[in-house]
Parts: sequence; structure tokens; C-alpha cells
Amino acid sequence: MKLIESFKVDHTRLLPGIYVSRKDDVNGNVVTTFDIRVTRPNYEPAMNTAEVHAIEHLGATFVRNDPEWQSKVIYFGPMGCRTGFYLILTGDLKATDIYDLVKNMFTFIRNYDSDIPGATPDCCGNYLDFNLPMASFYAEKFTNEVLNNFTPEHYTYPEG
Repeated sequence: MKLIESFKVDHTRLLPGIYVSRKDDVNGNVVTTFDIRVTRPNYEPAMNTAEVHAIEHLGATFVRNDPEWQSKVIYFGPMGCRTGFYLILTGDLKATDIYDLVKNMFTFIRNYDSDIPGATPDCCGNYLDFNLPMASFYAEKFTNEVLNNFTPEHYTYPEG
């Protein structure tokens, strides 16, 4: 079976950052998938499901309510490896195009201190599995270590 493109990225050299994972043509429109890598794969521990779940609910709520981007959002959700998230948007975009959106989203998550949107049994299939303090920790870490020092190594996949 042919190896898919995302598995061809050298994860031993991949740093936390914002990367264009792929671009697809959907009925003549470009759809861009971003890899928002919060932790360093195979180097740092993966995030636990509770904080990933909290970031997913808060991040999806944030991007789908952002006045500039809400009409372009197709999906925001976690990677199976629990080292980051996918953000899928309409448009032929670069990682630097969404820098402000991602920084604002992680600032929102870092500062959020209320009930997590959709964290009820009628809205979520696993409504008890959230860790807001750890979501805030990862949002602050990603902001301080990556977004506040955003360089080409944080948005260009390493050659492998």
C-alpha cells in the first residue's frame, strides 16, 4: 500500500509549529489542511486526551466564531497521535496567513476560565473527559515557545 504524504514527513525532526500539511482541489476550490503541531513528536510526551479534548472544543468554537475566518472553516480537531491539531480551511493559504488566527485562538484557550462549550451529555459523547488547566498550560507553552518566536523552522516541514 502506498504511504500517504503526511507519513513521509520526518517526525524525528519535526518541531512544534504551523505547517501546510496538504492542499486539495475540491470542485475547483483549494482546501488547505494545516498541521498545528503543539508538542514535538517522539521527543516530548503526547498530550493526554482530556487536554486535547478541551483544546478541541475551545479551538473549534473560537475559529467557527471568528468574524474573518468562520466562513472558511471546514474542520478543527485533534491528530490521532495527540501531538497537535488539524485546521482545514477553504482557500490557497500559507502557514503565515493564519498566524494571527492561531495566536488569537491559543491566547483565548490560555485565558479561558469558564464552562467549556459543548461539555454536556447532550452535546458531547465524552463530556466528562476535559482538563482545562492542562489545555491552558499547553496553550501558554505553544504561545511562548513557538508563536512568540515564529521562524521559518516553525512553518516549513523538515526535509527528510
